[in-house]
Amino acid sequence: MTTPLRKDAARNWERIVAVARALVDQGVPLQLNDVAGRAGLGVGTVYRHFATPEALLEAVAAPCLEALAACGRQALADSDPWRALEGFLFRTVEAQVTDASLAPVAAATSDALAQTTELKRALASTGTALLDRARDAGAVRSGVAAADLVPLMCGIAHAVNIRGGKPADRIATAHRYLATFFEGLRAAPQQS
Repeated sequence: MTTPLRKDAARNWERIVAVARALVDQGVPLQLNDVAGRAGLGVGTVYRHFATPEALLEAVAAPCLEALAACGRQALADSDPWRALEGFLFRTVEAQVTDASLAPVAAATSDALAQTTELKRALASTGTALLDRARDAGAVRSGVAAADLVPLMCGIAHAVNIRGGKPADRIATAHRYLATFFEGLRAAPQQS
């Protein structure tokens, strides 16, 4: 169990993460010295909270990962397997096109923070469970594997990001691309 931060340390942590969030949203690579200067804090203060830029980036991405994990838990509780899978994947791609911190954290082969590893494992497990349940219900083609989901969702998000546009336009584009993807994912109706 972690010890709660003192008020001043908590304020510094929040300031560091806010500055990092702004930089990530602008597409600026995180450098701890740069973050310290922009936050008006000493470099040592930043390093006490975050040993590496990767740890800071993961802290920036944590709220999005936590929200996706909560969405996954809701999807698992949905009684309709197709709707649950579709809703979870929609939310996953929406997060990828609206939160610049998510893609590099999701793509990283190792994590700086244990919490990130736990959240990524939970999301992978949820995606697998939702796909398996939809496949077992006959709603998804039999040849689609859980390992296919992440690259496919990342591919859609990448296509949306390349196309660009305002956030609302990017979400609309993601929904169009996902609708096309879902038509291909859905199992063909059984002929009698």
